[in-house]
Amino acid sequence: MLSRNSSLLISSIEKFAYATQTISSVRHLHLTRTVYAATKSKQVSLSPLEPNKYIKYEKHAANLEIVKKRLNQPLTLSEKILYSHADDPKNQQFERGKSYLRLRPDRVAMQDATAQMAVLQFISSGLPNVLCPSTIHCDHLIEAQVGGEQDLKRAKDLNKEVYNFLATASAKYDIGFWKPGSGIIHQIILENYAYPGLLLIGTDSHTPNGGGLGGLCIGVGGADAVDVMANMPWELKCPKVIGVRLTGELSGWTAPKDVILKLAGILTVKGGTGAIVEYFGPGVKSISCTGMATICNMGAEIGATTSVFPYNERMAEYLKATKREDIASFANEYKDVLLTADEGAKYDRVVDINLSELQPHVNGPFTPDLAHPINKLGEEAVKNKWPLDIRVGLIGSCTNSSYEDMTRAASIAQQAIEKGIKAKSQYTVTPGSEQIRATIERDGIAQKLREIGGIVLANACGPCIGQWDRQDVKKGEKNTIISSYNRNFTGRNDANPQTHAFVASPDIVTAMILSGDIRFNPLTDYLTAADGSKFKLKPPSGDNLPSQGFDPGVDTYQEPPKDGSSLKVDVDPKSTRLELLEPFQTWDGKDLVDLPILIKIKGKCTTDHISAAGPWLKYRGHLDNISNNMFIAAVNEENSEANNIKNRLTNQWGKVPDVARYYKSKNVPWVVIGDENYGEGSSREHAALEPRHLGGRAIIVKSFARIHETNLKKQGLLALTFDNPSDYDKIKPDDKISIVGLNKLAPNEPVECRIKHADGRTETIKLNHTFNEPQIEWFKAGSALNAMRTYFASRKEQKQA
Repeated sequence: MLSRNSSLLISSIEKFAYATQTISSVRHLHLTRTVYAATKSKQVSLSPLEPNKYIKYEKHAANLEIVKKRLNQPLTLSEKILYSHADDPKNQQFERGKSYLRLRPDRVAMQDATAQMAVLQFISSGLPNVLCPSTIHCDHLIEAQVGGEQDLKRAKDLNKEVYNFLATASAKYDIGFWKPGSGIIHQIILENYAYPGLLLIGTDSHTPNGGGLGGLCIGVGGADAVDVMANMPWELKCPKVIGVRLTGELSGWTAPKDVILKLAGILTVKGGTGAIVEYFGPGVKSISCTGMATICNMGAEIGATTSVFPYNERMAEYLKATKREDIASFANEYKDVLLTADEGAKYDRVVDINLSELQPHVNGPFTPDLAHPINKLGEEAVKNKWPLDIRVGLIGSCTNSSYEDMTRAASIAQQAIEKGIKAKSQYTVTPGSEQIRATIERDGIAQKLREIGGIVLANACGPCIGQWDRQDVKKGEKNTIISSYNRNFTGRNDANPQTHAFVASPDIVTAMILSGDIRFNPLTDYLTAADGSKFKLKPPSGDNLPSQGFDPGVDTYQEPPKDGSSLKVDVDPKSTRLELLEPFQTWDGKDLVDLPILIKIKGKCTTDHISAAGPWLKYRGHLDNISNNMFIAAVNEENSEANNIKNRLTNQWGKVPDVARYYKSKNVPWVVIGDENYGEGSSREHAALEPRHLGGRAIIVKSFARIHETNLKKQGLLALTFDNPSDYDKIKPDDKISIVGLNKLAPNEPVECRIKHADGRTETIKLNHTFNEPQIEWFKAGSALNAMRTYFASRKEQKQA
């Protein structure tokens, strides 16, 4: 029997389900291995690895026709892909920046660090298998130390428990599993799963990489992935669309990376928030498919929901090269209907970039939007007293590890070899996939990079995400590195806050390490050959695709069995790496009164500040253990120090997680106060799970990054913003915060916040939120997962009755 409170909660969940149009689809789930059929006779597989799951262009075209008749206006490519995936095209609203879309993504992709929590949440749902094509990719847990082969072997030993958990869960729940060493999730997706018109959600912020193949690939938290795997519509606030018109053509030292480095300087790290960046114009044809992927990948650094290019011949070439010619032919049939913008489509903003005039850029340090044309970098470096000698140059990663990238870097290396010189800085190379590694080894490209001092690392994220056992500098030592990665926040790569990290194209990185000086401009400056003569590097050249085709290398894919129901997924209660989840408490129906401020954060607060990566990655499957890194990198306004806050109950100073645990032990919930673009960076939902686990109830900031705001809501936290941003200054670290009127919490209605100062004075301010009706039900239920779990449990109980 269900208690009265349980019945009320189920009634609330029914309301949530109806509001999101999920209840009928949930009631008719076929909880067996699923065949994903197209609506008409033509069947083109989603991927050669999934021959019985099909692309649904016919269905999407029919959906889009319904929406276009309703809207009666030309649509952007972004709108076409989103609206064609609508759960209810006849009735739901489509208004940029305002309405919430209920969407049916084509697939889910998860990397191993975020997949652990996503799988643990899916297990809690009680479903026997996933109901949407899904994959897990082992790329985040491999630390760079000495070289690819040795590092991979070490990672397999250290992470055996986690890899076994993910492999077994994948087999049981019908999930494709890419073993460690296979490559970085985004490169694997591009090579095997991305296609024009795809709507994919991935539990990594650089999922937009797939936009290089004309799909909308969007980074999300694990709870969103669980919704889609459970056959529930995925919710997204209808994005605005920023158009980037490209004219001219790339040539010489200018690379695709420079397009997004330039755009980051224009839009800043928050300029793309709430928007999709859509590229168009005659300049697009001069960019390779993998070059377009590079540009889309780093769109995450401007806060964009995702980025996309229109389907074109460069994409068709790549599809054919990766043995998906049937998809290219199918896409050609729907190019005008689904895969390119309508003539006259309107953008919310248009940015113009002339590729013929675009200079190579180097962005940084400490933020990816501090853009410098190469001819201005040296002057800025001297003026700002940045360390001039480059200690390490790093190329590769998910952003820049294509065959084209590697061949262009090798063409520069060849010039150095011919002149008898080597790199003056350490130089590392990260292949994006086993296919790229095998191909560049076969074609002699890797050898050229080794001859100038390059070390080829494992096919994994490595230093890009802080998985780097760096030994050449001490922590706190001021130094400069330059990479072709995508993100360069303080301490991101090596946990050293004094590392000045710059990002550029692989071409510029390779040229820079030959000089060893951040002031070097390869367009104008000379190097010294072994014989003492001066020479200038020629512009790089390379091949978009290998003339001999790709070498797939070692087979690292585990296909799920036809029936995995008999498999068991066990978690050792004594494990320090994995922990089954306990449901968060439901809301008690009361206002939040006199809550202490755990920390008032000063300045930038990324997900790296909230939940650091690097050595903490090993605890991504154990919520209690990883919570010991909560806010340890965030700067406390009270003393301008990190990980040192005052416990308001004891008046003692302590580490942030320790104080939070103390409050939790005394049943004292707390709030956090933050600044602009709070939660930018990674999609990691641990940055929301940890505050909820340790007793947090509300996060109050000037503005949120998109993914993180959703993650907070999913975990039952109140994500609130100051109606007047200057109210941030009214709040002092020793104030107490009350959030009242929660029983009347409603969409588009502000929330009252009362500030009680230490001297007894009180002030009242207004806080805003973006909760819609279903999201308010998440808060009441304690989390979105609680809502889902309760709903499925009630359905099961009714069936048994």
